[in-house]
This record gives sequence, structure tokens and C-alpha cells, in this order.
Amino acid sequence: MDRGSEINIPRSVATARAQKIRQSTVAWIFLIPAMVFFVGYQVYPIFRVVWISFTDFEFLSTEPANWIGFGNYVEAYNDPLMWKSMGRAALFTVMFLPGTIIFPLILAILVDRVRQPMLATIYRLILLIPALIPSTLVFVLWKWMYNYQIGPINYMLVEVFNIFTFYNAPQWLGGTNLTLPSIAIMEIWWGLGYHAIFFLAGLASIPKEMLEAARLDGANEWRVFWHITLPRLAPIMMILVVLRFGTSMAVIDEYLIFGGFNRGSPTYTWTVYMYDQAFNIGLWRQGFAAAVGMIGAAVMVFFVAGLVYIFRPRG
Repeated sequence: MDRGSEINIPRSVATARAQKIRQSTVAWIFLIPAMVFFVGYQVYPIFRVVWISFTDFEFLSTEPANWIGFGNYVEAYNDPLMWKSMGRAALFTVMFLPGTIIFPLILAILVDRVRQPMLATIYRLILLIPALIPSTLVFVLWKWMYNYQIGPINYMLVEVFNIFTFYNAPQWLGGTNLTLPSIAIMEIWWGLGYHAIFFLAGLASIPKEMLEAARLDGANEWRVFWHITLPRLAPIMMILVVLRFGTSMAVIDEYLIFGGFNRGSPTYTWTVYMYDQAFNIGLWRQGFAAAVGMIGAAVMVFFVAGLVYIFRPRG
């Protein structure tokens, strides 16, 4: 090896390192806007809420906030309404969560069996229609459908099927025992097609040869589903369960629209309780409301960890 080659090797290594540093620097420069947005609108609000939860901060008060430690947490922990409202949210989740898995899964399996490409595409487009409707229109539509006097549901039950009369027709909304199931049905319908698309993507990834081989070996459709299809859809089920558990426990818009701030209503959950304290009662006790929110978030994280463990991939 001559002297020239001995000199060129370190230079080439230095050039490669400099080029790598430049590429990394350019990548970080492009990431700066996203990082600023993430820190400003995600990280900072979380730390801000955590700090407020340890103070007696009241938005409408002229007095400066004082550090009170775990005072808000102790008060929220000892408040029966806090845990009652948390139980209402849990009850709604129990009603809502199975429907986000069972019905979309059945619908996805039925659509997946359609062999004509054009027809299968049309079905997939139809499935996405509810997910494309703005939330305001969804709430107006279902509030009209559940209307006690002019709603089509009660009209069918009273005038067509004669199951009820006008005087004992079901009161779907208004703080009755039917309010939470009614909202759960609305939410399941709203996300039915969107969730089915997740399962359709999972079904498309399962080799058709594997399913046909199992059928040729004598396995019926139930055994094929239970031993082949379902295990390979477990990761998708885990994602949907975790995501929808968080959204169902933290529902607030629907409760405010269908139930308001009536503390005796089933829709007065911990999220409405938190909003009520922060923006509706007295001096807006946002320090106490922040503590309620942190307790609710901690409970949700605990159960999400359990759900991830239950639906973890096996084998």
C-alpha cells in the first residue's frame, strides 16, 4: 500500500462522517416544527395541569394560587360524587366496549367473504359513511331519533308494532336508565364501519392458503375462526380495545348534550364533574378539577395496562 492510499483512507472516513452529520442535522431541522408543536400542545399542557392540581387555583378569583400539595387529591378521593361519577363512566364503557369489537368483527368477516371486487369496494365505502358524518350532525340525528314524542323509534314501537302506548313509551334520554345504553348504541353505530375497516385490513393479511388448508383437513368454520383467524386479529383487537377504552371513559360532549349538568343523571360522569368544577360552579375551581382529571387518568392507565396484558400477542 503506497503513502497516497494511506492518506486517502482517513479523508474518506472523515468525509463520510461529515456527510452523515449533515444529513442528521437536516433531519432534525425538519423535525423542529413538529417538536415545537408537540411540546407546546402536548407536553406543556400536561405538566401545567399536574402543577395546577397541587394548587388552589381558581380562574375567576383575584387571589394568587397557593401550593396546597395533595389537598385537592384528598378532597376528590373523599368525595362520593367523584367515585359515583367514575362508576357511571365505567358502566358506559362496559356497555360500549364489547360492541366496538363484536359487531365490527362480524361485519368485517361478512364483507371479506364478498368475492366480487366492485361489490366489495362499494360495501367498504358504505361502511365509512357514518365515520365521515360530523359529530354535530350525528348528535342532532340521534337526538331526533330518540325523541319521546316525534322520534321514529318510539313511532315504530307505538304506532307500527303496538308494543307501547303514547303514555308508557320509552324515555330514551332525559336522565333515565335508558340514557347510557342509548348513547352506547349511538357510539357503536357511529364507529361501526371505521372499526370494521381495521378488521378487514387484518383479514387481508391472513394467507388464504392457510384457511383453505385448514378446511381441507376437516376443520369447520368455527374452528378456523377460533384457531386461525382470531389469534391473528389479536393485535388489532388490542389497539381498538385500548383506544376505545380511553375514549369511552373520557366521553364528555355526548353527556353534556344529552344530559347536561344534572348530578342525578347517569350522564353525569367524572368528565362532566371535572368540567362542572372547572367552568360552571363558583369561582371555577380548576385546581380541584385538575386533580379529578389526574385521578381519572391514573385509573384509566391502570386498566389500559391490564387490557394490553390480556390482549397481548401469544405465540
